[in-house]
Amino acid sequence: MTDEIKVGLVGYGFASKTFHAPLLMADSGMALTAISSSDAAKVRADWPQVEVESSAASLFAREDIDLVVIPTPNDTHYDLASAALAAGKHVVIDKPFTVTLAEAESLAEKAAQANKLLSVFHNRRWDADFLTVRDLLQRGDLGRVAHFESHFDRYRPEVKARWRETDTPGGGIWYDLGPHLIDQALVLFGLPRDIWLDQACQRDGAQVDDYFHAVLRYDRLRVILHAGSLMAAPAPRFSVHGTHGSYVKHGLDPQEDMLKRGDRLPTPEWGEDHRHGLHTVGKVRDASARPELREVHTRAGDYPAYYAGIRRAIRGEGANPVPVDEALAVMRVLEAGRRSAGSGAAEPVA
Repeated sequence: MTDEIKVGLVGYGFASKTFHAPLLMADSGMALTAISSSDAAKVRADWPQVEVESSAASLFAREDIDLVVIPTPNDTHYDLASAALAAGKHVVIDKPFTVTLAEAESLAEKAAQANKLLSVFHNRRWDADFLTVRDLLQRGDLGRVAHFESHFDRYRPEVKARWRETDTPGGGIWYDLGPHLIDQALVLFGLPRDIWLDQACQRDGAQVDDYFHAVLRYDRLRVILHAGSLMAAPAPRFSVHGTHGSYVKHGLDPQEDMLKRGDRLPTPEWGEDHRHGLHTVGKVRDASARPELREVHTRAGDYPAYYAGIRRAIRGEGANPVPVDEALAVMRVLEAGRRSAGSGAAEPVA
């Protein structure tokens, strides 16, 4: 393998076009070499220098491809990743890892046997607000956290004709946004003891869940993960309450919107979120004192850090930015949540 890591991208749908292709192109050590697509004109309109293969199989057969990226419908992840690993490629899969824990565990074993890197694109570890929350907790600014609430609220009243909103394996908002919020919670707090999940189809014509409310239970800590599609007035993105005070932050990380409108890295203000959070400092000795309010500057988001980490890991210069065991932990919580939604009771996270 040359110093430049040659990348093959499977498919050119929303995730490939919006996230993966621009982020790969922004990394000087990566070379987006080929994309498999049935619509070559669509690819060439955006990336005229990139070769187009008619199928994933022909992409995997190329000897010049080192890394394969798979941002395809969730129920195709397992078969495509298995084929890419069998072809001797390193593999990145968009979230969720697969549609079942058993499939994810099988891929982990195949990657280990092939001695190839396998990683899941949990890009929201590099959200601006999440990086800020992580800093706050690492510094102990809020003391011992007792209540952590994470919302991904959107107003999308119309059901669209797309696979994510059909009753297929891996469809629905729990498998779409759930992995983002679960992964962030596990990075901060580790695996919970159990999970209680409520799901609903709230929009007219909804075929699959477009709302969820999950409670992850630890010994004393409670983590609330919530997402909905009819939230014209969204709740705070993060609400964190601890023994030393509270932190509240509104607004979603700006990087997805930047990528959607065609911003290309590097830009001088990439990932900057000017909606800062508020730290309410707890008063222990004088409960009647007026609360002290401190603005918490939001760090810049950094989605490019993911592929920079993948590059270093493939070269043996650093760790996998999302190791397989951490991606498997997300799958364990996803599946325990599904069991809970079915039983109506809290289910253990094994």
